[in-house]
Amino acid sequence: MYNLHKFIFNRIIREISDEIKPDLRWQLLAVQALHEISEMYVTNLFNDSNLVAIHAGRVTVDRKDLQLVRRLRGETT
Repeated sequence: MYNLHKFIFNRIIREISDEIKPDLRWQLLAVQALHEISEMYVTNLFNDSNLVAIHAGRVTVDRKDLQLVRRLRGETT
């Protein structure tokens, strides 16, 4: 099952990079590093968003929680 996830992520990386620069080649280690950091980013984003939701007295993460966390991190204006 994990190999399927890696395959899908690899395909997404290639589709995005083809839009920017066709015929770009990727090293396996670079794709693995992008996969790992992407998982860590999303996990931390949802963990922090969950804390915001709990602070607001809710049990469900809402879009506004994600937006607040990203704003506090300085990722959006």
